[in-house]
Amino acid sequence: MTQFIRLLSLLVVVSFASSGEANEKPNIIVIYADDLGFGDLSCYNPKSAYKTPRLDEMAKQGIRFTDAHSPSTICSPSRYGLYSGNQIFRSTGRGGGAFEGPGGPSYLKPGTLSIAQMLKKKGYHTGVFGKWHVGLTWYDKDNKRLGGGFKNSLLIDYEKSTPLIDGPNQRGFDQSFITPNCPNTDPLYIYIENGMVAVPASMRHKRDTLPNPAGKWRWDNDEGWMSPGYDFMNADLLFYEKTKSFITNHRKNKPDQPFFAVLSTQIAHAPVLPAKEFNGATKAGPRGDFVFELDVIVGRILDLVKELKIDDNTLILFNSDNGAETVHFDWMKRDHDHDASGGWRGVKRDGWEGGHRVPFIARWPGKIPMGQVSTQMTNTTDIFATAASVVGYELASDDAVDSYDLLPAMLGIQADSDPIRPHMLTQSFRGEFQVRQGDWKYLDHMGSGGNGYEKGILKAYSLPELAPNATGQLYNLKSDPGETTNLFFKEEAKRIEMQRLLKQLTTSGRSAPKQRIPLKY
Repeated sequence: MTQFIRLLSLLVVVSFASSGEANEKPNIIVIYADDLGFGDLSCYNPKSAYKTPRLDEMAKQGIRFTDAHSPSTICSPSRYGLYSGNQIFRSTGRGGGAFEGPGGPSYLKPGTLSIAQMLKKKGYHTGVFGKWHVGLTWYDKDNKRLGGGFKNSLLIDYEKSTPLIDGPNQRGFDQSFITPNCPNTDPLYIYIENGMVAVPASMRHKRDTLPNPAGKWRWDNDEGWMSPGYDFMNADLLFYEKTKSFITNHRKNKPDQPFFAVLSTQIAHAPVLPAKEFNGATKAGPRGDFVFELDVIVGRILDLVKELKIDDNTLILFNSDNGAETVHFDWMKRDHDHDASGGWRGVKRDGWEGGHRVPFIARWPGKIPMGQVSTQMTNTTDIFATAASVVGYELASDDAVDSYDLLPAMLGIQADSDPIRPHMLTQSFRGEFQVRQGDWKYLDHMGSGGNGYEKGILKAYSLPELAPNATGQLYNLKSDPGETTNLFFKEEAKRIEMQRLLKQLTTSGRSAPKQRIPLKY
């Protein structure tokens, strides 16, 4: 029956292509969540402490990937992966930290093709709204480039710094409304619209001015410099409204031109600050309310494309940049019996699965068959090559070098038993590598690669190391999904094979094929 359904889907796709309508390029919307773990949606976690009905609906109407991963276990390197299709070490030589203050320059270097630049070449109108966080260049009054740090925020000469030389509008986006870093966490707290700052940061923010239904959830709201009028409590509602305006205005003015929009949310990054209308929306405390707010925003996007009558010609992708934050994971476990990692070991920053295995949902009515659940191994970097395939753009060998085309899986014409990815790289907090090949996973480090589990709240979740003299970790995720038994010594041949694979992927300049031909659908 399953093979019959796949065959029927293929026939539908072929019929569609032969009708001559396949040249109509779809609109593409990426909704990129923040610190949202594998277990944070009810369609991934039946035991979730709350429901996410609109995301569950999106999954039922499209495809839900259960072996999807972020390129890194922290936000800035993962965002680089989304926009470039590359692992962060391709830009930095190793790892990549998260920016604070006027940190930069951008990880997206000149000469690196961005997903927005690629889509513009195919005629798309492009926009990004929300958290940027891949680095920006700022100058002081003496034209000296400023580094990160909260004190440097007051040294910015906005006249000399703007229009930004490496902001979104210089990287392929026609329109942008962004914050430079985490909107509610890392100063500088300002809004940047199309490379310009209307209101510079001149006020000192104090976290105790923020309302919150439970004080501990204000954790990680740094007291840096902000623009007067900066709105912490409604960040994601503001980003949604900017996205909505971009889409509706474009449809009004140029209805025949396809658009590409990225809505990059603050949710569910610390601090947990649900907008007032969502306080008490669930029985799972402030973070449950926060994720529910995200669910409502996704629902508003789904409703918007229907209202504009572009639903059938809009591909919507939902993804997250890494797993759940340490204290969020612990507090949700203790207070609400909610497992934000969905049973996987580890959290944000860790190389274990919970640090980078994340939700990934795609919906495209009439093209992506409804109700698919795929075990294809995927990475956020794959959004790039998939979008290229959708629009018929043939990537050069040095573009998006860690990106695979997932469109065959999304259209239901490539079975899970036929893997699209033969292998996959990820990187943890310090830039250390993990590599997957089928069920096998090798971590080129001991411990988590991120958080310390020797003391503090994470000590309760530590596991004994059964190969304490090893220099890395080897697991078979099929027989040991919890990454409990390190087979570094017991499976020596496989470990050597995985080490050789890792060396090949990190020294060859790419992990994806050189030639990627767009799918004829």
